[in-house]
Amino acid sequence: MSETIHICEQYLVQGMTLHLARSSLVGISLLITSGVAAEEDGSFFDPFDELVKSRWFVSSGWANGDHQSCLWHKDRVKVEDGKLLLSLTDHAKKDRQFSCGEIQTHARLGYGTFEARMKVPYARGMNANMFTFIGPPQDRPHNEIDFEFIAPNNPVLQTNVHFRGDSENTELIARPDDNAFHDYAFVWEPGRVRWFIDGELIRDLRGDALPNEPQKMYLSLWSTDTLVSWMGKFDAASAPQELEVEWAAFTKLGQSCAFEQSLLCRDGIDVP
Repeated sequence: MSETIHICEQYLVQGMTLHLARSSLVGISLLITSGVAAEEDGSFFDPFDELVKSRWFVSSGWANGDHQSCLWHKDRVKVEDGKLLLSLTDHAKKDRQFSCGEIQTHARLGYGTFEARMKVPYARGMNANMFTFIGPPQDRPHNEIDFEFIAPNNPVLQTNVHFRGDSENTELIARPDDNAFHDYAFVWEPGRVRWFIDGELIRDLRGDALPNEPQKMYLSLWSTDTLVSWMGKFDAASAPQELEVEWAAFTKLGQSCAFEQSLLCRDGIDVP
């Protein structure tokens, strides 16, 4: 327990650096995709038979900040055999020893259910994630909801939200490194966020200080050699790594059971 608290306390300090840097990343991508409508968009289910370019933007050519030891690059994003594959490899790009993959929606998505079926890799100094974000680059307050998979010592799932820069709500849950696909989902509604794994509720967070702005959805895999108190230091010998995603989806609040794999199709899920 004390080890978990220590990791959490370190994150509250170092995580702010990460998310400020993430804001810079989003600002760059906003400029690149300025021709794409950035307002709130509708529901979707993506089985990744292909990478739908009208839905997804591929981050490429920069890193979030000095804390990130890999460079986002399009070569680390591919769709193969009905899966999205985001990789982290020792193929150096520019000034970084490693290169890594990220995609993000063009559209900002409002209240609803965000889901993905993923096989998550774990390694010291590495972060695999599904999250939503909007912030200062779009002239909006910082809003964010996170699934972050790290392994500073052992595999851990970190869930948290950011509301106007405040992130003091982190929760850590031990996870098995089982090399298996699982369904991850969070249901976001006014004043409430719930996180689920394989249809089981793992966290229910309520209150006024919760995200309230439409956000982009992200999937990514990245490494660090500086945020060691939070994530550990990435070992080059552990590359390559790969995050596999069978599908990703968003269902607007008020809609239900839009596709058979959805959390919303399970019995006992109470969503307005």
